[in-house]
Amino acid sequence: MLAEIGFDIMASLAYGAVSLALMVLGVWLVDLLTPGKLVDLIWKERRVVPVVHVGSAMLAVALIIRQAILSSADQLVPGLISTAVYGVMGLILMAVAFWVIDLITPGKLGELLVAEGFHPAVWVTAVSQISVGLIMAAAIS
Repeated sequence: MLAEIGFDIMASLAYGAVSLALMVLGVWLVDLLTPGKLVDLIWKERRVVPVVHVGSAMLAVALIIRQAILSSADQLVPGLISTAVYGVMGLILMAVAFWVIDLITPGKLGELLVAEGFHPAVWVTAVSQISVGLIMAAAIS
């Protein structure tokens, strides 16, 4: 029984590490796609639009990770690998969705999302990111 509990704890930590890595990768990707440094825009300049943009990306990644973990193989290593693969696939699809929205809307989307003041375009990107996360999660199950 103790061995099983120990294994479950280690498995939880391993899934947590993969999840954290995917979340960090997601924030890095959002930072890469938007002009300026998100750290400065959010924590120094206290801009709301980048917060909504990053927060929706993190929620989308979390939705994908959750479903990947729930649907993962009974064995730890294949489960970790499938979680990582589905997470990266979700990040790629989120980036593609961002680029598509940028192509079909006027102006540069990244610049609108970091401009001073509140731009309603953030809701389009937020909903698209969460939608991609939900679709990916549904595809995993």
